[in-house]
Amino acid sequence: MHYTLRQIEVFLATAWHENVSLAAESLSMSQSAASAALKEFEQRYDMQLFDRIGKRLQLNDFGKSLRPRAEALLSQSREFEQLLLRQGEAGQIKVGATLTIGNYLAVPIMAEFMNRYPGARILLTVENTASITQKVRNFELDIGLIEGELQDDSLNVIPWRDDELCLFCAPTHELAGRPTLSDEDLLSAEWILRETGSGTRQGFDRSVYGLLPQMDIRLELQHTEAIKRAVEAGLGVGCLSRITLQEAFMRGSLLPLYAPHRDWMRRFYFIMHKQKYRSAGITNWINLCQEEGADKFSAYGPGPDQ
Repeated sequence: MHYTLRQIEVFLATAWHENVSLAAESLSMSQSAASAALKEFEQRYDMQLFDRIGKRLQLNDFGKSLRPRAEALLSQSREFEQLLLRQGEAGQIKVGATLTIGNYLAVPIMAEFMNRYPGARILLTVENTASITQKVRNFELDIGLIEGELQDDSLNVIPWRDDELCLFCAPTHELAGRPTLSDEDLLSAEWILRETGSGTRQGFDRSVYGLLPQMDIRLELQHTEAIKRAVEAGLGVGCLSRITLQEAFMRGSLLPLYAPHRDWMRRFYFIMHKQKYRSAGITNWINLCQEEGADKFSAYGPGPDQ
């Protein structure tokens, strides 16, 4: 074998940072050592992996074709090392989750995972669907847990569990207490919604198909709690996952609204790059998520006529 795993690490770090100095810093190496490793790797096989654009190093087509294989090779080498240390079932996993999943589901799953695998280390990133998808596509995350429908030729999209979007308002809102809402009611309301690019917003837009151009969207906010506070303040009607609203419904600070003629069901998904090596740790994470998600939706409690 005429290459080293260190050279592979430098190649991948440089691909991510587009700068040898930053790559070296991320690997706790000197800049000269990282440059030498990358140069020797390219010269050994008479290849060029990057286009030099000023101070940036941008992956060329050949470098892009090698990157998934290098990622898989490095993942397997790390898992092998964990096996040698008798921690093969654990290791480090970089998980991305959208806001609803990250704030309301992922943390209890992480706690259970670390209880089962004491040597495990989970690095959790919480952002919207568009951001998590981009990071999985770019190998910055091992796996993503998302709320939105997705079609991407580079990714495996694996169904996880059902979820229900729920309309809600303040107790003093004019729509509060109505048994069901018509399309005319939906059009009359002022809406406080998640931003475009979020899975929740994608689900809402799908559910109100045909009405959206006429709807009065007063605010678009990036955070679930901000939307709940705005609705509690009487600024409008909201739509979020039912799992984010249970405590507010129990307190009575928010009330659910029902429009059963519209489909408010959606699914959560796992996403992984098709060329990502699925380590034992990733497999165990998926299995635990599926175990934790089984039969949980029935606990939400459907609304009237649903």
